Amino acid sequence: MNTLQLNQLKEALKTPQRVVIIPHKNPDGDAIGSCLGWMHFLKKFGHQVSVISPNEYPQFLQWIPGNESVCIYNHDQDQFNTIIKQASIIFTLDFNALNRIAKMGAVVEQSDALKVMIDHHREPEGYANISFSYPELGSTCEVVYHIIEALEHTDIISKEIATCLYVGILTDSGSFRFPSVTAKTHRIVATLIEKGADHVQINDNIKDTATLDRLQLIGKALNNIHYISELRTAYVTLSQEELNSFNYQKGDTEGLVNYGLSIQNCVFSVIMIENKKEGIIKMSFRSKGNFSVNEFARQHFDGGGHHNAAGGRSEFSLNKTCEHFLAVLNNYKEALQ
Repeated sequence: MNTLQLNQLKEALKTPQRVVIIPHKNPDGDAIGSCLGWMHFLKKFGHQVSVISPNEYPQFLQWIPGNESVCIYNHDQDQFNTIIKQASIIFTLDFNALNRIAKMGAVVEQSDALKVMIDHHREPEGYANISFSYPELGSTCEVVYHIIEALEHTDIISKEIATCLYVGILTDSGSFRFPSVTAKTHRIVATLIEKGADHVQINDNIKDTATLDRLQLIGKALNNIHYISELRTAYVTLSQEELNSFNYQKGDTEGLVNYGLSIQNCVFSVIMIENKKEGIIKMSFRSKGNFSVNEFARQHFDGGGHHNAAGGRSEFSLNKTCEHFLAVLNNYKEALQ
C-alpha cells in the first residue's frame, strides 16, 4: 500500500471530520458493504459520517448493519447537496469516475473537501486527492480491509464492520469463485468470521430472499437464453414488458448473467435488460479465462469494469442492441477460442 497516501489519510483523520461516503449509482453488495464498513470504522474515531447513495438499492441488502442511516440522494437532493458541500472529507467507494454517481458528480467535483477514492476498478479518473486504487483485488471491501490493516487498527474491527466487509467480498467474488480470489482473500475472510461475521446468516440474507415473482422472472430469463456454440457465448434479453409482467423490483436481475457461464464450454455470458424509464439497455458481461469483458464493454458499449466482470449500456432498442452485439461478437471468434 502506498505509504505516502496512507500517511496523508492518517493526517487527514487525526481530528474529527465531517465525512461523506458515497457509493456508485445502483449500489451492489460491495458498494454498500464497503461504505457501511468504512462508516462504522470512522465513527469509532469520533468522525461525523453520512453515507449518501445516489439512488435506492435492492431489498436483499437492506439488512446490513448501518443500513438505516443511509441517505438516498434522489429523495431530497437539496438537503444532501448541503451535506456534501459542508463535508471536510468525501470518500468515494467502489467507483472511479464521477459519472458513476449521476447528478451527484458535479456537486462532488465542485466541493472544496478532500476527496479520497477507495476502489478496485481499472483506469481511474484523476478527481481524487488521495487514491487507493487496487484493480488486482477482487472487491472494494478487500481494499478497505487492507487500509484498516495498514493503519494498524484490525484490533477494533467489530462484528458490524466484519459483517459489512464480508458481504462485499462474498458478492463481488461470486461466492469466492472468481480468479481475483487469493489465499489472502481467504485469510481476510477468516479474520472477519473471527471478528463476528456470521457467514451462514449472511449467505441466507443475500441468497435466500427471492419472491415468487423473482423466481418466475429467473425462469423467463432462462427461457430466453441463447447459446452460440462456435463462439462459446451465451446471451439473454429481457424486455421492459417481461420485467413488468413479473412485478420487477430493483435487484431482481442480480446475478442472472452468471447462469450463461454454467453452460458447458461457455466462456462469455451477456444479459441485456431494457429500461424504458432511462431510455437505455443495461448490459452485464461475464467471462471465464483470458477473454476481457472490460475491454469488450469499453470498446462497444460505453462501459467497463474488470477483466472477467463488466457492465455497459446501449441507447439502441433492445432488438438493435442485440443485433449490434451479435455483429461485433463475430470479430472475437479467435479470442473466444
